[in-house]
Amino acid sequence: MNVPADVASEDPELAEREAQALRGLTVAYGRLRQEIGKAVIGQQAVVDELLIALFSRGHCLLVGVPGLAKTLLVSTVAKILQLSYRRIQFTPDLMPGDITGTDILQEDPESGRRLFQFLPGPLFTNMLLADEINRTPPKTQAALLEAMQERHVTVGSNTYRLPIPFFVLATQNPIEQEGTYPLPEAQLDRFMFQVVVPYPTAAEELRILKQTTSGETPDLHIVLTGRQILALQEVVRKVPVAEHVFLFARDLVRLTRPKEPDALPFVKEMVSWGAGPRAGQYLILGAKARALLEGRFHATTEDVQAVAPAVLRHRLVTTFAAQSQGITPDVVVDNLLSHLLRS
Repeated sequence: MNVPADVASEDPELAEREAQALRGLTVAYGRLRQEIGKAVIGQQAVVDELLIALFSRGHCLLVGVPGLAKTLLVSTVAKILQLSYRRIQFTPDLMPGDITGTDILQEDPESGRRLFQFLPGPLFTNMLLADEINRTPPKTQAALLEAMQERHVTVGSNTYRLPIPFFVLATQNPIEQEGTYPLPEAQLDRFMFQVVVPYPTAAEELRILKQTTSGETPDLHIVLTGRQILALQEVVRKVPVAEHVFLFARDLVRLTRPKEPDALPFVKEMVSWGAGPRAGQYLILGAKARALLEGRFHATTEDVQAVAPAVLRHRLVTTFAAQSQGITPDVVVDNLLSHLLRS
């Protein structure tokens, strides 16, 4: 891969290191997809979006019915990335201390003094699967989302840093909503992507039946370490973005807001609330990561278009008129992209 001369560092040695890092990320991406494919059949779009979020230092919300290998995907990625992995099954009786950890009273066997000692919870890991996050009350949801944003937890008067890298993959079941606590829009905004996990194709489902009933265990190999992931996350942020790409991302986000003076009639009718500035930030970061994963050292408007549905679908609140007509946030995003490309 050649780094363009107009964006390469003036220091030749630094430029060569950056070029090597870019080549390393592209090679690692191919190996990651190959290793994940040993355990997870199909779902290539889901895998790509998960890896884009990982290298962008973002979190993912996966929406799909049970049995679509969401847990298997996360555990597989944790293994091949040599990351610690924990899974929390969210339930209505789960309390914040159950996930963050708590202070316990311990007695020193030598002095006999009693002291409080912090016992870390399952949040202290590199990759966390928050299974069915909408099944737990808002107090516990808030404890997780604070950790996602700040990368630390506060217990009592003490603050404890979480391990880095720290990546949360939360799941929701879209068909069973009884007894759930839907995430407020402000909390949904903390997730970089909402990834829709579809059913497998007929050919993929046949492969699943054959592979999962044979008793064979895939032999997975480590591709990257936590230290390498942190370095590659820094590389992603150095990818140059042209002014017209920034403008494209900005205009797309602003078009989702029905209260803007130049809002489209379609948006005024179908959208109650649009996306905030964080959506634009994630559009650019996602475009940068996607460009690097495809072997390019520059982000384009095509990269922004590719990540737009995953970035925007959980940040748009549609009206009753839209819901009654079956118009989803994805339809709104598609229409806005078409409008921008025509203008």
